[in-house]
Amino acid sequence: MSTTTDGKTLLQLERCTGPIRIQAVRTIGPAPTPVFSPMNHLWSPWRMTYIQNDLKNPGNGCVFCAAQEQPNGAENLIVHRGAHAFVILNRYPYTTGHLMVVPNIHKADLEALEEAARSEMMALATQAIRVLRVVYHPQGFNVGMNLGRAAGAGIAEHLHMHIVPRWGGDTNFMSSIGQTRVLPEALEDTYRRVRAAWEEA
Repeated sequence: MSTTTDGKTLLQLERCTGPIRIQAVRTIGPAPTPVFSPMNHLWSPWRMTYIQNDLKNPGNGCVFCAAQEQPNGAENLIVHRGAHAFVILNRYPYTTGHLMVVPNIHKADLEALEEAARSEMMALATQAIRVLRVVYHPQGFNVGMNLGRAAGAGIAEHLHMHIVPRWGGDTNFMSSIGQTRVLPEALEDTYRRVRAAWEEA
C-alpha cells in the first residue's frame, strides 16, 4: 500500500497475471472513494441519433441515398459530387470539418464497388484533406472506414470513408466526462467554408 503526499488517499497495488491494477480502498475525508477500472471507456453518445436513424430506415431509407436526391446545400450537406462518389459533411461530427466520402451506389462492402468507384473515393479523400488543411489548418487527420456494424459503422449498409481533422487536445474532459462535444462553429458555417474552398481548389 502507498499513501499520496497529501495524506488524503490510500491506494493499493495488486500484482495480477496481467498489468498492474490500481484500486482505491479508502479515502480520508469527505471526498467520495474513486474506483479505477482496469479497462477505460470513452463514451460517444452523440452518435446514437445517427445510428438510430439508420436502424429505423434500412435499405431505401438510407440517409446517404436520400441526400443524393436533394440539391446540394446546407440541408443535405453535400460538398462535392463526382461520377461515382460524393463528399458530405458529417451531421454529427467528431470535430469541426469532419467529412465523409461516400459511393453513389448503396453497398456495404468495399469489394462490391467497381474499381472506378474505389479509385474516385481515394482521390476525393485526398482532395478533402487538401481543402481541410487550407480551411482549418489541422495538426493531423484520422482517415478510414468502419466496415460492418461490429466494426463501429453507424450506417453499415452504405459504406463510407471518414476524414476527421485533428488538433492536439481536441478530445478533452467535456467529451470524456461531460459526454458532450464542443464544436466552435455551426454546421451551416462549416458547410459554406468547406464548399467555397472546394470550389476554389
